[in-house]
Amino acid sequence: MSGTTLSVNAPPAETRQRPGIVLATLLTCQLMIVLDATVMNVALPRIRSDLNFSAAGLSWVLSAYTLVFGGLLLLGGRAGDLFGRRRMFIVGISLFTLASLAGGLAESPTWLILARILQGVGGAAAGPSTLALLTTTFTESRERMRALSLFSGMSSAGFAVGLILGGLLTQWLGWRSVMFINVPVGVAIVVLAARFVPEPERHPSRLDLLGAVTATGGVGALVYGFIHAASAGWGDRPTLVWLAAGVALLAAFLIVQIRSAHPMMPLRLFADRTRLKAYLNFLLGPMAGMSTFFFLSQYLQEVNGLGALGTGFAFLPMALLVFTMSRLMPRLLPRVGPKRLAVVGTVLMAGGLALLTGLGVHTAYFPTLFLSMLFTGVGMGLAFTPLNVMIMGTVEARDAGAAGGVLQTMQQLGATLGLAILVTVFGSATRDVVGPAAQTLVTGMTAAFVASTLIAGVTFLVALTFPRKIAQ
Repeated sequence: MSGTTLSVNAPPAETRQRPGIVLATLLTCQLMIVLDATVMNVALPRIRSDLNFSAAGLSWVLSAYTLVFGGLLLLGGRAGDLFGRRRMFIVGISLFTLASLAGGLAESPTWLILARILQGVGGAAAGPSTLALLTTTFTESRERMRALSLFSGMSSAGFAVGLILGGLLTQWLGWRSVMFINVPVGVAIVVLAARFVPEPERHPSRLDLLGAVTATGGVGALVYGFIHAASAGWGDRPTLVWLAAGVALLAAFLIVQIRSAHPMMPLRLFADRTRLKAYLNFLLGPMAGMSTFFFLSQYLQEVNGLGALGTGFAFLPMALLVFTMSRLMPRLLPRVGPKRLAVVGTVLMAGGLALLTGLGVHTAYFPTLFLSMLFTGVGMGLAFTPLNVMIMGTVEARDAGAAGGVLQTMQQLGATLGLAILVTVFGSATRDVVGPAAQTLVTGMTAAFVASTLIAGVTFLVALTFPRKIAQ
């Protein structure tokens, strides 16, 4: 660069001087997006009574967000690469913020579900660019590892923090505050991003529209098929049709990606075997772990009799431990290596889930549930924080948005499909149970926790194949 020419890639002067603000802005965005996958859980009973939701319709308060968010992440990742990651980040958060305001003002079930759909669209636009901006802003190896570790901590702890925050807000201010809280946070993120976050270089290409349609349709159909199976069963014809359509569309998507000159999901991302294994565990881990949040939040309220606030705080040990592990990861990862950390982490997570298979109607929080929270919190922090570094640490700048989109798609798809599968296990286990409602609930939950433990066991087997040292 000459003395009189400014490179289009050069970040603003403020960014070079304020990397802490850039990091805080991006991490806050990730936390807000992840929170909205679980923050509504504790508020559901009050939402149902206030807006007169049906029992079946209430599940769509959660599913509408996760389905749209998961289905559009790949498109959001590639759009950031093509149109500018900071631009997509700001547009996505702006839409997310406006949708949150609309959701807080909802007067009917349809209104709230539409707002949740728009939140999902905004989250899918911003989420992949959040991760891509981290990797392109923090280019020095140690700084990048620290940033990615904190990002992973926010992502993992955010599920538990969502339950805590949802409990606090619902108890003190009502369920609408769960939506309204996003508004000032979103406005602050947009203002800080516009001032401090740099815009990386764009790479000339075209948007893969056919890939976008087949990927979004395939993921959406597959997720909807699993959600439908949870209520209607695996033999139901619409269930089978949706699942078959999802598989067919995803197969078509792969064919399109192979033939496309500008693929939305470059298959070269999976040529690196270490990255491929990390992607697989980002699918399996949330598939196992989501049962903890979904079923335990119900167990604590319906069986143990805790209120919304108490239920939220019950998850505090897990959230603190996941975040603590992410803070320690920049020191642990270079010394210990991803394999040992992931193996120990998956064993602890499986152990925490296994403890829950012995739940009974009168099981107290101490010691069983508390120990499960401890094991699962440490396990998730150790098992999944290295995955971000393994995936994003060596990816080329031109593919950073796509790689981030695939990462978050795996995480979201794993959580959504896993929950649908486990709810189906729950339904099968309770279909012929006769007895008190609490006992029926516990019977279904323990069956679901057995399935979760088995899935966690598969993540352990994949972790055994990780390399001993992380690529620099």
